[in-house]
Amino acid sequence: MYLNRITLIGFLGSDAEKKVSNTTNIAVFSLATQTSWKNDAGTWESRTEWHRCVAFGKLAAFAGNLAKGAHVAVEGELRSHEYQREVAVGDRRTSIQQRVWEIRVDSVLKLDRAAKRESSADSHEEVPR
Repeated sequence: MYLNRITLIGFLGSDAEKKVSNTTNIAVFSLATQTSWKNDAGTWESRTEWHRCVAFGKLAAFAGNLAKGAHVAVEGELRSHEYQREVAVGDRRTSIQQRVWEIRVDSVLKLDRAAKRESSADSHEEVPR
């Protein structure tokens, strides 16, 4: 048995980017998650991780309207792909193989922040799979 599922809750770092490939809608966005811990000195430290998320079809139409700072829960599959990247060192150009990891999004749940919750009765928007 195999399982490749990932669930992330975080904030968008910039507005989602809408694209169309052939006739398929695509939305690409960066999601920030944060981990915090106490170090040996007793002070708090944190680390932010950035995740590249890609949505397709009807889900991309919804995700493409997400704006910077949106609080979302994302579910999907972790995928990687490789491409050739050109690098210039002085006058020499060479190409290296680059691997990119991304989340292929299956569902997006838009969450409300605490401040907005008071002003809005509709607190969640979800797009079905």
